[in-house]
Amino acid sequence: MNVEFMNKKLFLVIVIAIALLESCAVKKNSASVVCLETNYGKITVKLYPETTKHKQNFLKLVENGFYNGVLFHRVISSFMIQGGDPGSKTAKPGAMLGSGDVGYTIPAEFVYPHYYHKKGVLAAAREGDQENPQKASSGCQFYIVEGKKFTDEQLNQLESNNKQKLEAKLYQQVLTTRKDEMKSYQLDDNKFKINELRESILKKARLQLETDTTYKFTKKQRADYKTVGGTPHLDGEYSVFGEVIEGMDVVDKISAVQVDDNNRPIIDVKVIKAEVVK
Repeated sequence: MNVEFMNKKLFLVIVIAIALLESCAVKKNSASVVCLETNYGKITVKLYPETTKHKQNFLKLVENGFYNGVLFHRVISSFMIQGGDPGSKTAKPGAMLGSGDVGYTIPAEFVYPHYYHKKGVLAAAREGDQENPQKASSGCQFYIVEGKKFTDEQLNQLESNNKQKLEAKLYQQVLTTRKDEMKSYQLDDNKFKINELRESILKKARLQLETDTTYKFTKKQRADYKTVGGTPHLDGEYSVFGEVIEGMDVVDKISAVQVDDNNRPIIDVKVIKAEVVK
């Protein structure tokens, strides 16, 4: 058999194999698009490829028809619209909703500050910090940010609040490494040593704070929060895993509906059908 022909054939097989591998890699890492058809119109969302667990879970639920018939059961004007409670499909008017789930949670995926709570992002709801310190997401409930616009002064105040929270967190981390020492001083009721240790821990925490600027907004965040709007106080607290690419006017309409004392719309806002479109 012709050796040159064999080499050409082998080269072609390798090229095809590489192309297939690259195609699979692109498909795996690419964004997916989902359309939520509601009784107020269609909302199309793009799912971020970096938040793999949230993306795959959301796609699985959509493909299984889980979201067909669920309500946007919690609507707060200038804040967000929330849906995904399976119990909302058959809920009677006025019934309290929001406790339904699928029996599992999704580990938090914070791709911050690349993705943040600007208007139109899709994020996962979750239980509060006290019962959920790891900030794990609900396996099914989600929200779309409506938000509001902020001034520089308001953003500066939020930064200051974030800095205080981070300082407290760093303080607790350092304290954990010296808890036995602190306990010893407390048992002896040695107030001088207790205060001395506290000052030492605080000093170390503040030194760490000088190199940790995650409490500050990036230029892009500031620009978006001032011109587009959003809910910046949720950054780093809830997993953002997608954004609206069509139908933000529908979100605006839903955000403005009349609600009861539990923020449930008086007239049901329903996801008629959810489907993967790309």
